[in-house]
Amino acid sequence: MNESLVVNDSSAAGEPVPWMEAESLEQHNGSLELSAAPLEFPVNPWDIMLCMSGTVIACENAIVVAIIFYTPTLRTPMFVLIGSLATADLLAGMGLILNFVFQYVISSETISLITVGFLVASFTASISSLLAITVDRYFSLYNALTYFSDKTLQCVHLMLIVTWGVSLLLGLLPVLGWNCLHEPASCSIVRPLTRSNLMLLATSFFVIFVLMLTLYFKICKIVCRHAHQIALQQHFFATSHYVATKKGVSTLAIILGTFGASWLPFAIYCLVGEREYPSVYTYATLLPATYNSMINPIIYAYRNSEIQRSIYMLLCGCFQANGSYRSRSPSEV
Repeated sequence: MNESLVVNDSSAAGEPVPWMEAESLEQHNGSLELSAAPLEFPVNPWDIMLCMSGTVIACENAIVVAIIFYTPTLRTPMFVLIGSLATADLLAGMGLILNFVFQYVISSETISLITVGFLVASFTASISSLLAITVDRYFSLYNALTYFSDKTLQCVHLMLIVTWGVSLLLGLLPVLGWNCLHEPASCSIVRPLTRSNLMLLATSFFVIFVLMLTLYFKICKIVCRHAHQIALQQHFFATSHYVATKKGVSTLAIILGTFGASWLPFAIYCLVGEREYPSVYTYATLLPATYNSMINPIIYAYRNSEIQRSIYMLLCGCFQANGSYRSRSPSEV
């Protein structure tokens, strides 16, 4: 006998309801007529890609966090902010992994709220840390003579408190009741966030992006002014400082470009998207956004000479310890 599958609702064709799916569960109750075994519950390929992205993000940033934490020389304001960024991206990667596990192993509304809140807080902290790093680089050029002072470190600590405080608050909002579990009509493209909650997050992103653009143009003006001063007084140290400054600005341009290319599609879709749209649109814009957390450690950490030196010393220490262990005789063991 031939098996027949009749699905009245196209969205219920065996595809699981992910946490970013805004359609209500009632829309997935299409009529199924099977004459043989029941339909298997498949794993969404988009969820697999998000989980893989989260794994890479977690591994990359875990190395950065460990190096900054265990290296006493990396205690300057810049590396404190880089550590904050790496910590936020590490938590975001872990959140993507946990979301995949909880979605297909332990599926419940409470866990869904906690996971979404965790991801919102992590990605908000990542984006806010990027803004804090941009502010720090602006002040390092604007107040170069007083940058290495206790006041600068206090400002960095204040930025970290504000960054993580606001991020935790935004992450707790869905858990504390600002969700659409009891009002499916208010759901956004990211379930169980409401449209107003998602609009708040998207608007906050655009505010941060505009602030970063403004600071970037101010940094460019400072560099141009330095270049004019260097043209008037040719000096080796001034030239080397200008080269270092120019390298920092080019790095900032790369960061700003990758940041906009990664997050702008998803932020724009959060403002114009409707929950009736296919979930593939949400996945297609959200996945590139996670790549920003994958690129951040490469731009900020692994390209830094001091972190490269720390990694080299760590690897050399491991290899030397392993070699000395193997060279020991059995009697010495």
